[in-house]
Amino acid sequence: MEDDLTPSRAERAARADAIARHGGVIAALDAGALPQHLEITVAEAVILGLLVQDVRTFIGIFGHGSTDLGEAMRVYEAAGLLRTHAVRNEVEAAHAATALRWSTGQKSAVFTSIGPGALQAMAGSLAAASDGIGVWHVYADETTEAEGENMQQLPRGEQEQFLRLTSTMGPSYSLHTPWALPEALRRGLNAVDDPHRGQPFFLLLPINVQPQTFTLNLRALPTAAPPRLGAAAGSYEEVARLLIESPRIVVKAGAGALDSGAEIAELLDLIDGFLVTTPRASGLLPHDHPRNCGVGGSKGSISGNHAMEHAEILVNVGARPVCQSDMSRTGYPRVRRVVNINTDVSAVTHYNLTTALRGDAAATLRELIGAARRLGAGTQREGAPQPLESEWARECAAARRAWRDHAHVRYENETLFDPVWGREVLTQPAAIHLVTRWAREHDAVSFFDAGDVQANGFQIVEDERPGQSITETGASYMGFASSALLATGIADRPFYGVALTGDGSFSMNPQILIDGVEHRSRGTIVLFDNRRQGAISSLQRDQYGADYATSDRVEVDYVGWAEAVVGVRGIFGGTSLAELEAALDEAHEHDGLSLIHVPVYFGDDPLGGMGAFGRWNVGNNVAETQALRHGTDL
Repeated sequence: MEDDLTPSRAERAARADAIARHGGVIAALDAGALPQHLEITVAEAVILGLLVQDVRTFIGIFGHGSTDLGEAMRVYEAAGLLRTHAVRNEVEAAHAATALRWSTGQKSAVFTSIGPGALQAMAGSLAAASDGIGVWHVYADETTEAEGENMQQLPRGEQEQFLRLTSTMGPSYSLHTPWALPEALRRGLNAVDDPHRGQPFFLLLPINVQPQTFTLNLRALPTAAPPRLGAAAGSYEEVARLLIESPRIVVKAGAGALDSGAEIAELLDLIDGFLVTTPRASGLLPHDHPRNCGVGGSKGSISGNHAMEHAEILVNVGARPVCQSDMSRTGYPRVRRVVNINTDVSAVTHYNLTTALRGDAAATLRELIGAARRLGAGTQREGAPQPLESEWARECAAARRAWRDHAHVRYENETLFDPVWGREVLTQPAAIHLVTRWAREHDAVSFFDAGDVQANGFQIVEDERPGQSITETGASYMGFASSALLATGIADRPFYGVALTGDGSFSMNPQILIDGVEHRSRGTIVLFDNRRQGAISSLQRDQYGADYATSDRVEVDYVGWAEAVVGVRGIFGGTSLAELEAALDEAHEHDGLSLIHVPVYFGDDPLGGMGAFGRWNVGNNVAETQALRHGTDL
């Protein structure tokens, strides 16, 4: 017998069928196949509202707090309107949804039950929040009738405790009142689909509210995403004159500049500037572009950090002032003026001595280029690139050569003796360089995990365009890369992915071995095993001369672990680059998920890593870094 509160299953199925036949909720409404006002449950209304926003992919774990939501999802999936991907860990679900939006643009919603699952998913949402990726998070929540504590809620007897928690991470809404759903969906749309910096949005659905019926006005469901900002307001001639007359200019580009590569290349030629990127902006200009000095910051490159250290003018385009990116605000010791192009008000005004141009990067740069040309920049060259003949250009070119030589010495010395392994094993620079080259050649997306794999990785990648490598540097969340491979199977247009991860990061989220098979992921986990937290061990040794509690004595058969899951190919990566490349080829031939185990060197030999060339306000560096920071005018 059906619950009196629930519309008949036949009516729900008929609505889903009408939406499927007409190609969408609003199309069915316009065709008269759906009435404008529907008497339906809150759970079904949430699904309709998300479908209107083109959210058709759901990733998560059901529990007692989400059975009604799950029933609505079941009916709509049967009609072909959505797909539900049940996984084994809510952190993994959050990472997979983040990677899906980041790598393909495809929207999705993470769903969980009440309590621990929601806490785990919220923890995983830190990556999306830090990296500016819009993802829906739909969690069950405590009932609204105050009948006593609900199992798995926070046991303090206070109202809306999960709302307080999620609100610290991003915009949130608890649907205490069903009729507030359109407004909740509007707020979610504004957050998730912000065209410049998305955010996770947390929609909390009280258990007892989900099955309640109410009258939904379909015309009230929000559909229009926020528009992009245009060019910034400001005196472009004044800014252009400053840049034309200044001899040592660095352009620092972040994620907000990813759609403005052509404009940045043109501006660099006009003003004799040199580009330094954040890890998020890798590929903005091709790796071998003569004005691309590469990554800069605490773990930057020789060339990128030289440009930052010796520039007198900074043009910041779409980059946030993150501690490692600008060396805890000490990265530009000689800069006397800043031109900051950004959409976020706090980012665009972060530095002192700034001309703030708050607007879309590409549109603003086009206005600035026009002003520079009106002032005579480039007219003598008839559009030809600026000759690399200035003192600044010769300096930056020399730094680029020094970085290239520094890197290639490490790529060519592929192995070192490791006392833990008791034999010669591959170094991370040589192995990562090979893996990322192989990935580019096979049109695969490289996902980097946290730790020294990530830090070495964003120094090594030679991307020709944005999106070839994805580095989760916002939160540096261990376990992100492996979880990201779930996106390869659930994307509307499946793709091949390579997760570059360490032994510690993989152990944080190994569920991908099971979920990757279930959801037909196609990719390779390349597991670099140095039996420790290499990034922290190195930092401890550098700062204090000894590493502490960042290693173990446990040897793990990762190939056996992978092969224990039917459908996963486990492969030993060998102790030479030739063996590793053969392993990658073997993995690629497998129609599914593979894991390649690569023992790697850890130690004090400088050829074992790419090195660090900047400052960071941590450990025993604090006094010196803060003194330098407070001695600058920025």
